[in-house]
Amino acid sequence: MSCDHLWTPHPSYVNPSMPHHPFYINPPPLHFSPPQNIQTFVNKNKMATDAHKCLPAFENDAAVIQFIEDVTANADAVQTNVLAEILRRNAETEYLQLYNLAGATDRETFKSKIPVVTYEDLEPFIQRIANGDRSPILSAHPISEFLTSSGTSAGERKLMPAINEDLDRRQLLYSLLMPVMNIYMPGLDKGKGLYFLFVKSETKTPGGLLARPVLTSYYKSDRFKARPYDPYNVYTSPNEAILCPDSFQSMYAQMLCGLYDREQVLRIGAIFASGLLRAIRFLHLYWKELCQDIRTGTLDKRVSDPDIQHCMVRILRPDHALANVIESECSKENWEGIITRIWPNAKYLEVIVTGAMAQYIPTLDYYSGGLPKVCTMYASSECYFGINLNPLCEPSEVSYTIMPNMAYFEFLPCDPHSGSTSNNVSLVDLVNVEIGKEYELVITTYALYRYRVGDILRVTGFHNSAPKFHFVRRKGVLLSIDSDKTTEPELQSAIDNASKLLNRFDTNVVEYTSYADTRSIPGHYVIFWELLVKDPTNYPTDEVLEQCCLVMEESLNSVYRQGRVECKSIGPLELRVVKNGTFECLMDHALSRGASINQYKVPRCVSYTPIMELLDSRVVASYFSRSLPQWDQKATGEVVV
Repeated sequence: MSCDHLWTPHPSYVNPSMPHHPFYINPPPLHFSPPQNIQTFVNKNKMATDAHKCLPAFENDAAVIQFIEDVTANADAVQTNVLAEILRRNAETEYLQLYNLAGATDRETFKSKIPVVTYEDLEPFIQRIANGDRSPILSAHPISEFLTSSGTSAGERKLMPAINEDLDRRQLLYSLLMPVMNIYMPGLDKGKGLYFLFVKSETKTPGGLLARPVLTSYYKSDRFKARPYDPYNVYTSPNEAILCPDSFQSMYAQMLCGLYDREQVLRIGAIFASGLLRAIRFLHLYWKELCQDIRTGTLDKRVSDPDIQHCMVRILRPDHALANVIESECSKENWEGIITRIWPNAKYLEVIVTGAMAQYIPTLDYYSGGLPKVCTMYASSECYFGINLNPLCEPSEVSYTIMPNMAYFEFLPCDPHSGSTSNNVSLVDLVNVEIGKEYELVITTYALYRYRVGDILRVTGFHNSAPKFHFVRRKGVLLSIDSDKTTEPELQSAIDNASKLLNRFDTNVVEYTSYADTRSIPGHYVIFWELLVKDPTNYPTDEVLEQCCLVMEESLNSVYRQGRVECKSIGPLELRVVKNGTFECLMDHALSRGASINQYKVPRCVSYTPIMELLDSRVVASYFSRSLPQWDQKATGEVVV
């Protein structure tokens, strides 16, 4: 996920008994005179003078909130220190020496010499590291693994270099989340969280480094597996279920544990809204088997993973009354409010419902009876960025406050009307962005320099001197169901490949558009084609049009294909053939709403309800992929998110 919002269970605070962790903010420089409260806080927590030596051990929630206040009140000074530390540590790297930085650590020199780059610019350096070059190319510290992220121009996954300390940086941001939540929702230490969490496939680069998703990296780390007891982070799912690579067995075990603990569950979550809806769909499909297991105290034979079987021994028990309650609710035809009917004490849903995930809000409301939907943090494979300081706000109002100690942040102004950005304009520092304006996020971390993340953000305000941003969109993304991100060039290429099958029928695709249909679970891509059939007696057969669906799927990127084959998070692609003249009607509709005929372009993705209704009213035939696209990680050597 090039920069999807990421979420994971988080410790409410860093236990003082835990070993030291790197921390990524120096105390203010000597020429900066901090307010007394910062100095008191620094002294109280014995923060080291080096940014990478020690993580403060927060004694309680109040200390965490004070820390947030301190770093956001002095955001510009913190940013200065973060950049200086990154440049000091990496002064001898090949990349910085290439631009003759000569050991400089100030912003002005950095901005004048280091270019703003995309992944394609860095790919040759990254590929050398992936192939086994261990010299200090991008970072003075050894690259420990690659975090995979969707979306190169060739449809392959990006490899984001990571160092060991990055886990500690993420741990720090996690430690800020629960104290904020406790302000708005007290009593969360009195029950459990039901979170549907999964690991995904991982592979090794030719040089032997692991390449895997950022959350898979975290779940497999000791920071997650050996986390100390925290009453705010008691989960229904055992580690063995979360770490099982088989998605069916993992989901089954997690759902079964969540049902056993139905009365204790206070919050329910998944990474994305789509993931939580898949869990509800899973319950819909397998509630009878789950009830049978609860009634008999046994485990379904399809769950054969030995680690899950071993851990479930201490959880399984015959409970006829519980099985009867679940059976009574799930056997009803109406599943409205099923979440609160099964888990009556649930207070909120913790899922990402911003960006492309906003399309799932009505369905979540239907199944949950309108429970609050909480988005806690904004993060990606490249970097963890910030937190939501008002977690119970409406999804449309979610804004994330950037934590200035996480990286060095710059912002490329974006035209909200054209959606374009330009390298010819000056980048704006974190504290100098303007409310109401949109920017593309640019980051400098301990292995990336002035890297364009691809997220478009709108400034909604400030918390102290740190800006708050609303996530607007991923740059260039047309379609998304889960962690997949399909761009217009990718979709165009897929349609070009599929339309070749129509040549022997002397038929062409005149126009096309698309949308992500999330009314079903899992959601799926819908492609509308208007065809020009030159010989009506030689119309393309149903079999050929179904094959067109499969060719389109096999032309899409590996993230999409993994979602279809391994994760089952995306349904079969659907092709809807519309009547001739449909796209003229589409243009007429746009013109009737004030569009200029000279500037009108066919939208390659639609979401406006009247337009979708117009398209659906003119469908003459519908086709689906009847087979799964090719996705063989071992055979293709693809790295996976």
